[in-house]
Amino acid sequence: MASRIRPEDWECPLSRAAQHVGEWWTLLLLHDAFDGYTRFDQFQENLGISSSMLTARLKTLVDDGLLERRPYQTNPVRHEYVLTELGRSLRPVIVALAAWGNARLAPEERSMVLVDAATGAEAEPVLVDRATGQRVDGPDFVFTAGPAASKPFQDRYAARPTPKRR
Repeated sequence: MASRIRPEDWECPLSRAAQHVGEWWTLLLLHDAFDGYTRFDQFQENLGISSSMLTARLKTLVDDGLLERRPYQTNPVRHEYVLTELGRSLRPVIVALAAWGNARLAPEERSMVLVDAATGAEAEPVLVDRATGQRVDGPDFVFTAGPAASKPFQDRYAARPTPKRR
């Protein structure tokens, strides 16, 4: 079966990110890891995933550098799966996806909400530009070709501004 992703799309950061976290189980495993789960049996019990599927997903997350596999017991050898710095950097993505999902539900239909750990106040996450504090989800922010863009990407974004470093 032919791939639906064209080779020229691999330079797109969205395509590359989806390669790592685009599978349903992957996002759920990362969510569990953010909640402090580290052991195979914890992931399996919480997600109800088969051993073979869980083994494959965890191996991929380790191979991609999102989780680190570490022994926590020697006899018999048992391993735990701990988020790496790269894996932890995905937390805002998971938070944003959950917030997007919750925004489409009535408050009484939400099974999980993000709250301030100190106050319990429900949070409403937004993505903002670090330099200006402006939300980036509106028309004032657009994608444009970056320095490594191929000719097709340069053509696609030809009418957009050229990136300037701050």
